[in-house]
Amino acid sequence: MSIAIVTGAAGLVGSESVRFLSEKGFEVIGIDNDMRSYFFGNDASTLWQLEQLKKETPRFRNESVDIRDYETISGIFKSNSKDIRIVVHAAAQPSHDWAAREPITDFEVNALGTLHLLEATRLHAPDAVFIFTSTNKVYGDSPNSLPLVECESRWEIDPTHPFAERGIDETMSIDKSKHSIFGASKVAADVLVQEYGRYFGLRCGVFRGGCLTGPAHSGAELHGFLGYLMKCAATGKEYRVLGYKGKQVRDNIHSWDLVDAFYHFYTRPRCGEVYNIGGSRFSHCSMLEAIGMCEEITGRPMKVRFVSENRQGDHIWWVSDMSKFKAHFPTWSHTRGVKQILSEIFESNEDRWRSGN
Repeated sequence: MSIAIVTGAAGLVGSESVRFLSEKGFEVIGIDNDMRSYFFGNDASTLWQLEQLKKETPRFRNESVDIRDYETISGIFKSNSKDIRIVVHAAAQPSHDWAAREPITDFEVNALGTLHLLEATRLHAPDAVFIFTSTNKVYGDSPNSLPLVECESRWEIDPTHPFAERGIDETMSIDKSKHSIFGASKVAADVLVQEYGRYFGLRCGVFRGGCLTGPAHSGAELHGFLGYLMKCAATGKEYRVLGYKGKQVRDNIHSWDLVDAFYHFYTRPRCGEVYNIGGSRFSHCSMLEAIGMCEEITGRPMKVRFVSENRQGDHIWWVSDMSKFKAHFPTWSHTRGVKQILSEIFESNEDRWRSGN
C-alpha cells in the first residue's frame, strides 16, 4: 500500500491533490482542521469541500489536526511510516492582511507547522517525496523595482528586459525587500524545506506559486483572487480593487496543472530544488482584464470599487518564468488559460453561491 499525506486537504491545492493522487492509486490521509474559517470567516470554510471528498474519494480519510500540534502530526507519520511515499504540504495561512493581525499565529502555522511536517518526514518517512506549496511572495516587493510600463488595461515590463519574454525566474533575490508578515513566514518555511533537502538529503521540492486557482477554491476577499472575483460577479457582491488602478498583473495556474507538476516531481525528485510556478505567459491577466472576462461569462456588469491604497508588499506585475521546471520535466504543460479557468469556477460554483452554501 502506498500512502500520500496531504495537508490542507480540503483547500484548493489540497483537495486537487487528494483527487489526483487517489486516482493514481494512493491511499490518501488528509490533515485539515478547517482553519480557513478561523482566518476568513464561515463563508471561506472548506467543510463543503471536505464532505465532497469523503463522498467521491473512497481511498481518502481526513484527520482534523492542527499542524502546530507536533505530537499528533508525528504520531500520524509514525503509524504509517512504512507506506508513506509522498507528502504534499498545502496547509497555510495565505493572506498578507490577515498575517499582520496575528503575526504569531501566521508564523506558527506557516513556518513552525512546516518544520513539524519536515521533521516527521525525516524521522518516520525519510524516503518519501516532500512537496511544499510556497509562494512568489518570498521575493517581497522586489518585482516592483523592475522597469514597468503603464498600458491601457495593465502594467507590463519593458520589452528590452530579460524577464519580458518568459517572466521572473528563480535568480531574483529574496533579500532587501518588503515581504509582508505573510511573505516572511513563507520565506522561513521555504528555506527550511530547501535545507532539509540539502542538509538531510530529503527529496524536497519547493514550488513558488503565482495565483493558484480553480473551482475548488473557497475564495475570500483576503485570499483567492479569481475565485472570489467570480463569486462577486455571480452573486452581485461589490468587489474592491486595492491599488494600482486595477492594472496589476497576475499569472494564474489551475490547481490540476499545479498538482500534475507535483506528480512529475514525484516521479523524478531532487533534494531541495526550487521552482517558480504559475500561469506564466500562457495564463495571465490584469485585474481589469479579469473583471471584463467575468462580466462576459456571467452576462452582467460587476459592482467594482477602486481603492487607491494597495496592499503592503503587493506586486504590480508578476509572471512566472517556468523554464527551469519545464527543462527538468519536459512532458509537463499547462492545460487551461485564465478565461477557461474563470468559466470552470463559475459553472462549478454558481448554484452553491446563489443558494448561500
